[in-house]
Amino acid sequence: MTRLSPSVPEDRIVIGRIGAAHGIAGDVRVIPLTDFPERFADLREVMVGDELLHIERTKPQGKNILMRFREYPAREDAQRLTGRLLTVARADAAPLEEGEYYVFDIVGLSVCDENDALLGTVENVIRTGSNDVYAVRTEDGSELLIPALRSVVKQIDIGAGRMVVCLPDDVDEML
Repeated sequence: MTRLSPSVPEDRIVIGRIGAAHGIAGDVRVIPLTDFPERFADLREVMVGDELLHIERTKPQGKNILMRFREYPAREDAQRLTGRLLTVARADAAPLEEGEYYVFDIVGLSVCDENDALLGTVENVIRTGSNDVYAVRTEDGSELLIPALRSVVKQIDIGAGRMVVCLPDDVDEML
């Protein structure tokens, strides 16, 4: 999912990173950092740092997107954007189905067991292919890996900043 960078304001979400310039007309290769790459087709503007850029054209290219910005009409201009992050307003985030969450909403949640004992804080979401795994930093500094399965994760309350989990009986052996 989309991940926030410490340098990105809280009201913005990262959707891509600008790669190398492409061609001579100012196109840049954008590496999507979102689970919704189709969103690029409808974008008309995006922020790069504190700069609002107007999108003149987008074109899929394999896993990447070619994009041209009105403010950077030549290759030499566009090259200065390489490595920078594209962001959109958090309010413009793609809608999710019931029970789905953005990575940036999960990271930072307090994790408690069903007895309300604090286990730690979600530091990262690991994409494994079959299911996500929440990397939780415990109070003693160790890492606890919690599979994102309905049988384990009983409740996620983004507003309260909390996740409730039911860990298997042998979890003490993992700690």
